[in-house]
Amino acid sequence: QVQLVESGGGLVQAGGSLRLSCAASVNIFSIDIMGWYRQAPGKQRELVAAITSGGTKNYDDSVKGRFTISRDNAKTVFLQMNGLKPEDTGVYYCNAKRVVPPNTYDYWGQGTQVTVSS
Repeated sequence: QVQLVESGGGLVQAGGSLRLSCAASVNIFSIDIMGWYRQAPGKQRELVAAITSGGTKNYDDSVKGRFTISRDNAKTVFLQMNGLKPEDTGVYYCNAKRVVPPNTYDYWGQGTQVTVSS
């Protein structure tokens, strides 16, 4: 079992920055993929950024050049968000994905609200 706790959300004006943190209950290097997802009102949850255990990073096109995913130590993943836009508003969820073929196990945090005002 993996427990995840997000923090760092809030209200910010367009063009501003926020840094989200995700604290895991296990060593994140044992997790195949750590990711950040967001869900805007009335929309499906979507992947924003992810980092593999080997350090490969992946970003949604809408955030490339503005958001950066990183990990500081064995138990924390960050999402640095710069140049925020109103369309970045939503609940941001941390995700841990363990792949044990043929199964994939997903663990989620409770989410943190990000609101960007225009």
